[in-house]
Amino acid sequence: MSRTGGPDGPGGPWDREGPGPTGAAHLEELPTPVCRRLLGEHVAGRVGFAERGGPVILPVNYRPYGDGVVFRTSPTGVLSQLRRRTAVAFEVDGIDEAGQSGWSVLGRGFAEVVTRDHQLTQLWQSGPTPWAQGTRNLFIAVTFESLTGRRVRGPWAD
Repeated sequence: MSRTGGPDGPGGPWDREGPGPTGAAHLEELPTPVCRRLLGEHVAGRVGFAERGGPVILPVNYRPYGDGVVFRTSPTGVLSQLRRRTAVAFEVDGIDEAGQSGWSVLGRGFAEVVTRDHQLTQLWQSGPTPWAQGTRNLFIAVTFESLTGRRVRGPWAD
């Protein structure tokens, strides 16, 4: 694997073929199609946004939807704030702590409530089913303006 132009600049220990320096992790950017595939293979992620008390990051179960994801929430819960167009970050990941490896996909964009009847009909049929109990009849769509990902492999991986 080539590391030309690595994080420490040309000529540094990452600027060569083969594994990274002894004891260093391998870090790679994930192309957008891989990020989309990983989003489609999972059902639980986290949505982050700013509220009056500061940043909030909450778990949700979701489904891919258009150029982003959609999830269902309570019309009176914390996430109901996202019914109005709100800047958000959405993250999903996979981590192997023992292997010191993992990946992360980050979508940045805007969340807002789904209101069109034809979209709601489709979402009630094939949209995400909330894990949390109670009334969860508010569909929030997150449309990504950017989608990036990273994979890190432990120092002994190859």
